[in-house]
Amino acid sequence: MPNMKIPRTEMPQQDPQVRARNFLEVATGYTMQMALDEASRCLNCKHKPCVAGCPVNIDIPDFIQKINEENLEGAYQVISESSSLPAVCGRVCPQESQCEAKCVRGIKTEPVAIGRLERFVADYHNEHNTEKAVKPESNGHKVAVIGSGPSGLTCAGDLAKKGYEVTIFEALHTAGGVLQYGIPEFRLPKAIVNKEVDNLKDLGVDVQTNMVIGKVLSIDELMDMGYEAVFIGSGAGLPRFMNIPGENLNGVYSANEFLTRVNLMKAYRGDSPTPIMHAKRVAVVGGGNVAMDAARSALRLGAEEVNIIYRRSENELPARAEEVHHAKEEGIIFRTLTNPTEIIGDENDAVTGIKCVEMELGEPDASGRRRPVVKADSEFTIPMDCVIMSIGTSPNPLIKQTTEGLDTQTWGGIIADDDGLTSRPFVYAGGDAVTGAATVILAMGAGKKAAAAIDEAIQNK
Repeated sequence: MPNMKIPRTEMPQQDPQVRARNFLEVATGYTMQMALDEASRCLNCKHKPCVAGCPVNIDIPDFIQKINEENLEGAYQVISESSSLPAVCGRVCPQESQCEAKCVRGIKTEPVAIGRLERFVADYHNEHNTEKAVKPESNGHKVAVIGSGPSGLTCAGDLAKKGYEVTIFEALHTAGGVLQYGIPEFRLPKAIVNKEVDNLKDLGVDVQTNMVIGKVLSIDELMDMGYEAVFIGSGAGLPRFMNIPGENLNGVYSANEFLTRVNLMKAYRGDSPTPIMHAKRVAVVGGGNVAMDAARSALRLGAEEVNIIYRRSENELPARAEEVHHAKEEGIIFRTLTNPTEIIGDENDAVTGIKCVEMELGEPDASGRRRPVVKADSEFTIPMDCVIMSIGTSPNPLIKQTTEGLDTQTWGGIIADDDGLTSRPFVYAGGDAVTGAATVILAMGAGKKAAAAIDEAIQNK
């Protein structure tokens, strides 16, 4: 019989005051007993509504049932049939708006903690399994994948399992894309990302780093090299700014630069070759997950005060509720209904403050959210010595500029159909390069669909 306990099993985590000054993972993970207690809450519904909420369609009741049977390796195998990155998804996916949002237990009480159970199973496998994945027999076909973020890794993994010779071309010196440079160590340890990449290498995926497609090689040159299809999963790493006075001052960063230097280059270490400014008073402009990551990273770098500046109310914050909760626990200040108008500097062009206005919510805009409008005579200045802009990103235009016949949106996103096919035959795209900045699991879903479409197209040539 299912355990009808109403509250779900809490996730153990570091004390907020302790973790705010280290880069160790916030959540410490379920014990075996905790996982069994939580798995027993699953009703094992026959119609499986949670599966419909998962962008990669993991058989969630099946893997949870295997936890109940204490068959953790079996649970891992169920997950890995659909997901190439289970340890990643268990940590960073917004389950509360996807699989858990469809959970029947959540109608009247709390949904089953699907993400926490997925993390537990993946971590158990990574800790106890010593067998490497076996490379399938080659089917004689070659596919190139541009970018090693979640969409690229998923597409590469699915194709490799079918026997394709897959090469990933990554612009940076380390594979993992946004999983490496964008998400902080305290949310997603890089050892886990590296493990997932190594699993793909065991399947035979060739990962070539420092390869900027559009500069080193073009898509046409890849085709000439014998690749029968190309998947573009190059993400959306081009930062946006507000175009207000003072954005070129010393101490102003895009969230992309700030997080890349912290996460990929370990700029928080004293011996880092690219140290980053250890500011005392930090303003992060924006309200998404990236803004939370930047703010919480700044705190861990030693900032005495970190502010989130967001032009709408707290109800409209696009960040995950869990990330907002963790940020508040750690002491991040939320200045909502506030919008910057100017960044102020001194005679040395160093940031000294940020000028803002108060906002109020008006009628809904095209996104369905109430449009923020400026309150009259509400201007004020907050002393700051660092400002981090986190108001969104766009796809890098390099591939568009170097590829003939590749149709794109006016804002830079590559136009692709539901299967990822672009305006170029045998050229597919998915993830943030198509949609703009979105979630890891949606990018994975796009990579999975594209892999299936590529396989069908090549086999039917």
